[in-house]
Amino acid sequence: MSVIEINENNFSKEVLECGKPVLIDFWAPWCGPCRMMGPVIEEIAGERIDIKVGKINIDDCQQLAVKYQISSIPSFLIFKNGTVAGQLLGVVPKEKLLDQLQ
Repeated sequence: MSVIEINENNFSKEVLECGKPVLIDFWAPWCGPCRMMGPVIEEIAGERIDIKVGKINIDDCQQLAVKYQISSIPSFLIFKNGTVAGQLLGVVPKEKLLDQLQ
């Protein structure tokens, strides 16, 4: 699978109503650490068909960033059954992200 661009219009369908775990990357194009994590997020999306991986550009989706109290980026939220089940901040190893998805 590939990374899905998430916004206010498709958030409910793609994240809250999804039947499998969802990894969301809150990011911005001007953020160096976010760009460093981009290939890791793409890799996870390509390797794991049992999860959904999405990205939310905080510049374009400020309401979602406020709703989920995103105060620094990159921030990663893991949703399970429509609720936040985990959160990681900053540049983190791929293995740490995968551990949160278990």
